[in-house]
Amino acid sequence: MRVVLPLALLFLTATPAAEDLRLNDKGYFSKPGLDVTVFADIYPDGHQTGVTVIQHGVRTAASGDLRLEASPGQWSPVPKGVGEAEIDRDHQRIAQTLAYPDESKNRKGFNPIEYPALEFGYRVEVEALEGDSFRISVDLEEPLPDEWIGKVGFNFELFPGELFGKSYRMDDEAGIFPVQPNGPPVERNGEWVTAPLARGESLLVAPEAELQRMRIRRVRGGELELRDGRGNHNNGWFIVRAQVPAGATDNAIEWIVEPHTEEGWQYQPVIQVSQLGYATGQEKVAVIEQDSRDTDADPVELLRLGKDGTEVARRGEPQHWGEFLRYHYLQFDFSDIREPGMYQLRYRGQTSRPFRIGDDVFARHAWQPTLEYYLPVQMCHMRVNEKYRVWHDKCHHDDALMSPVNHNHIDGYVSGPSTLTDFEPGQPVPGLNRGGWHDAGDYDLRVESQIGTVWRLSMMVEEFGLDYDATTIDQEKQQVEIHRPDGRNDALQQIEHGLLSILGGYRSMGRLYRGIIVPSIRQYVMLGDASAQTDNRVQARDTATPDGVPAEAPPESDDRWVFTEENPERELQVVAGLAAAARVLRDQRPELAGESLAAAEELFSRAFDNTDDTAVRAFALAELILATDDRGYKKQLVAMRNALIEDIDDTAWAIGRALPRIDDRAFVQAIDDAVVGQQRRVRQQAQATPYGVPYEPHIWGAGWGIQDFGVKQYFVHKSWPQIADREIYLNALNFVLGVHPGKNTKSFASGVGSDSALVAYGVNRADWSYIPGGVISGTALIRPDLPELKTWPFFWQQTEYVMGGGATNYMFLALAADALARKGG
Repeated sequence: MRVVLPLALLFLTATPAAEDLRLNDKGYFSKPGLDVTVFADIYPDGHQTGVTVIQHGVRTAASGDLRLEASPGQWSPVPKGVGEAEIDRDHQRIAQTLAYPDESKNRKGFNPIEYPALEFGYRVEVEALEGDSFRISVDLEEPLPDEWIGKVGFNFELFPGELFGKSYRMDDEAGIFPVQPNGPPVERNGEWVTAPLARGESLLVAPEAELQRMRIRRVRGGELELRDGRGNHNNGWFIVRAQVPAGATDNAIEWIVEPHTEEGWQYQPVIQVSQLGYATGQEKVAVIEQDSRDTDADPVELLRLGKDGTEVARRGEPQHWGEFLRYHYLQFDFSDIREPGMYQLRYRGQTSRPFRIGDDVFARHAWQPTLEYYLPVQMCHMRVNEKYRVWHDKCHHDDALMSPVNHNHIDGYVSGPSTLTDFEPGQPVPGLNRGGWHDAGDYDLRVESQIGTVWRLSMMVEEFGLDYDATTIDQEKQQVEIHRPDGRNDALQQIEHGLLSILGGYRSMGRLYRGIIVPSIRQYVMLGDASAQTDNRVQARDTATPDGVPAEAPPESDDRWVFTEENPERELQVVAGLAAAARVLRDQRPELAGESLAAAEELFSRAFDNTDDTAVRAFALAELILATDDRGYKKQLVAMRNALIEDIDDTAWAIGRALPRIDDRAFVQAIDDAVVGQQRRVRQQAQATPYGVPYEPHIWGAGWGIQDFGVKQYFVHKSWPQIADREIYLNALNFVLGVHPGKNTKSFASGVGSDSALVAYGVNRADWSYIPGGVISGTALIRPDLPELKTWPFFWQQTEYVMGGGATNYMFLALAADALARKGG
């Protein structure tokens, strides 16, 4: 009998099957709505490596790898990769060989890790299956020692920020991902962790979320455990874990993972525009980011917001820029729109946040939050009040004890066989409990962040006449009152605050400190009021014992340690900052200015010949020339002619302002000629991205580096306006304010613009809050090609504030834009 099928059924049977997950030409598995990378990244400490899942353009799971703890933290052991990943296109597999320990991190390096006495190798393989599925398998070279059974397991981490309040199902047991980590705590292999949320054979994540649903099924290995890693580390994720069984080698762990995808999914266009706005004469170029398969361009509408609502001020076709990262890019130029007002952009039903056009757009609410809030809040050794609020009480009055020798401390502090001073390890060093700013999302003081802040503030005073008073800074009472003017220029008071710390150490030790930091990790990771980090009880300054030998600090002391170093490059950076500060303080604080310049010249005399770093030598010389007009410094700069030209990419910005003081015309002409080629290279870098600035993140988001690039381009433009393009430094500012890659287009400057980073990695990150005027590191690159800026306070590599450039470089660029707008530029 002949069967006649209904027309609709015939159509369905003719429809091609959904695409399978397959290896692409970038070396990872991909299909519309799903990407799976395998050890493509380099940063396990920051939840960036291992088996990683990107669902519908969002990284939802990462760090799939063997770990030695159920819930690892920042200083937990991580493996090392052995060779490159093996990509097998015939069988649609990627495999990576790894091993414990990583000798490069074992008790050494910037963040030294203490590895246990365990050595083993293993191999993680990921194989694409049909549809959305893939298999993870782990092979060990040999069985684990008996004492490590129950301790080693395969961890797969689920990003918490987009799971709060959503549900999960483990076999027949269901639950909700909690907003905060809840108990009960249980002891597990010597550490306290939160009891598993669920155990079983198959986990379904967020079944109600079409764009986020994922199933994980155990085939071999221990049962699945769903854990909340935040129970013992604030920055933890939700963790799916299975223990490696005793005696297991081949297929010790085997899972099937199936992230759900929406058929035919495409990345929705993102409009990237300054969240603050543009001066009337400024170039105004919005960037539109589209799915790589979407190369069509539809009209863009510029909307003017008036008293009667919105009207279309311009309708036009965007221009194709091309491919970058994983997207296709368009640009929409509306530079000829000069009428002041509020505007939005609309494209394919997507509308940007409102922004202003006007010559006063940078005159208020732009750079001011950095000076009004961020710098005061970061001030160490002070009580910082804001009306009813106390940001932190007087802190670190017990600074500081001389550090141990031959010690590799946390966070990049290392001491050699000598303290390099007359102070013995553990002996109190006077003069260090005044001035300085807490470095970043932590409370230590680094000399480079102190002097970097001093130099940039000095440049703002010198270049733009910065004179602004919104804060009372009382050094005698060690008290700050935000939004209570005291009749003094806040910028000069902040410069003074930095010098109190730098010169205080120099007076006491006869040299610079490397940094001041607490002795233990437990203190270092403390969040909350800075005054609680130490007991603030000053150790007796006379620590000599009856036999005249300096006593060690008492073992219970929680005082911070001061580290020293032999580092002529860093000393010359300080020389430059001290010389600049001396110039701007000369009239109001002549004694401090004189001490600052004297220290700069003394440091220069002993550091200059101990380094061949041309860039920092040129920086120091240029600032000293501007401060002293000394013929000897000019002769030294001219003598560096060949080295300066060879390194012109890193020297032009520093020496340009000093060239009018140089009488040697041949020298000046040679530098001018070299800058022509230098700026050609800068333009090539800028044109390599749709943003008009280079974007090449390493670990941290590229925001800080782009700001630094912009400040340097400002100085080159000032010295060579006919050669250097001013739009490049304005592009750097726009990048910070929202014209940057990825779907998150927030301004990196907290509290600045219509949409900004209001959850940040400051010292208040555990409160999911922000400090106005702080500037986050910004959009990071999840290798190989995903720009990412998550709303998450525990990603230092994306949302950390930092002193020494992060906030003050932004402030400088905003002031530069304001000065240009006031001139009608």
